[in-house]
Amino acid sequence: MKADVKIKLVIVFLLLVGSIYLMMTKQPKLGLDIQGGVSITLKVDIDKVINDQYAHLGKDIEKKFKENGIELLNYKIENQSLMLVLLDPTKIDKAKEVLKKEFPQVVVEDKDGNLLVRFTDWELNRIKTQTMKQAVETLRNRIDQFGTLSANITQKGKDRVLVEIPGVIDLNRAKSIIGKTAQLELKEVVNSALSKEELLKDYPNGLPDDLEILEGQEEIVNGQPVKEWFLVKKTPVITGAMLKDARVSTDQAGNPAVNFELTSEGAEIFGEATSKMIGKRLAIVLDGKVMSAPVIRSRITSSGQITGRFTTEEANDLAVVLRAGALPAPVEIIEETVIGPTLGKESIEKTLTAGIVSFVLVGLFMIFRYAVSGFIAVVALIFNLMLLWVTMLLFDITLTLPGIAGIILNIGMGVDGNVVIFERIKEELKNGKTLRVAIEEGFKRGFNAVFDSHITVIIAALALLEFGNAPLKGFAATLSIGTFINLFTAVFLTKMLLDLVLGGKKYFKYAV
Repeated sequence: MKADVKIKLVIVFLLLVGSIYLMMTKQPKLGLDIQGGVSITLKVDIDKVINDQYAHLGKDIEKKFKENGIELLNYKIENQSLMLVLLDPTKIDKAKEVLKKEFPQVVVEDKDGNLLVRFTDWELNRIKTQTMKQAVETLRNRIDQFGTLSANITQKGKDRVLVEIPGVIDLNRAKSIIGKTAQLELKEVVNSALSKEELLKDYPNGLPDDLEILEGQEEIVNGQPVKEWFLVKKTPVITGAMLKDARVSTDQAGNPAVNFELTSEGAEIFGEATSKMIGKRLAIVLDGKVMSAPVIRSRITSSGQITGRFTTEEANDLAVVLRAGALPAPVEIIEETVIGPTLGKESIEKTLTAGIVSFVLVGLFMIFRYAVSGFIAVVALIFNLMLLWVTMLLFDITLTLPGIAGIILNIGMGVDGNVVIFERIKEELKNGKTLRVAIEEGFKRGFNAVFDSHITVIIAALALLEFGNAPLKGFAATLSIGTFINLFTAVFLTKMLLDLVLGGKKYFKYAV
């Protein structure tokens, strides 16, 4: 036996042993369509994000105008633009110069003696792209902490996100985690009452711009539902952006609560603010609703507690979404589906049956058409499927029904290269070459055709991976990996096995 054949045998043996070990010790990740789960489509409120950006822009412009001696009477957001009203209209040209110099991300128009400011198309696209990217990443972080690492989270269109969580059937809990904005704010309480109207009595001309009224939680007092309303300062003392950690705990009454810890920057700001608020109430606001409003008894720095009428599961889920961060915008669930595991089981059984039938038919054809060489091609195909499966296990690729379809297609692709090479060997034999020479020439001259055909398939599969939806990506993943492996088995493994067969003289005439 040649030395190079011995080396190849050792490589194949090591691959075989490693593959069998991995297949016995590691379970594959199964997709939503196989093991069941929850599929939710969310719509992200990008318009709110843009309006919020205009609100921040208005404050920045007002500050810059003051620095340049320009008084801004007021500004308001309308139709995704910012209307600036100057106290002195004669300074409009100077105001334009400031805007052009300090705010290159906007365009400015004259409108009825005022200035209309809009974000440029480039800036709007940046805001939208960043919002969707942040939404996807936040949802992924939440679901990872929820304990479902094989979830599929992808952007659909301009403002939608598809979330698929295999193995999770509790739709309500999934919705509570995914759909919660989780915007945490701590705000100073100015006043509180048992009705919104009572708070408005002191403000017959409307609330000042720096104040707002927020709803509290409903509680049962003497058998009657009671809800407290809070008049708070709009500008929060701190926000969830300064949150370092959040963990489930219990309050003084032993009820589930959530303890939170702030970053060093947040702790410094919070400590300074609470030192001035001793004796006052601080509203802990989550998604615009007051969860609790404790009285500040002393200076607080790095930590605090969110209490409310939580169950243990609700407290745990709240801690999860707080740790993962707030969504950049409110989201609306526009479609929801629960797929039971029974449907996935039936589908995979039918698909696997199709795969087995196709493998048997292809194997029989190869043995009938190419005798011993056909049998070798079948052995190489088995090795091919084994390496494909092991690769998916190594890289934690989720197996879906379209992915299984890609594996079945690889059964045909797996012998395609062998057919090209075997037919080339037959041509060499007809030209009077010996079997050994014909095999060498067949592999050498057939390789280019095999390589070109496989590269073409890989390019198409990579395009599907980049631009396709989730099912297409599952198909493209198995197809592309299998095609890469085909190049190895069709050329390296098949050639090695044929060299072994050539060593057995009695099989010589049956090789092709």
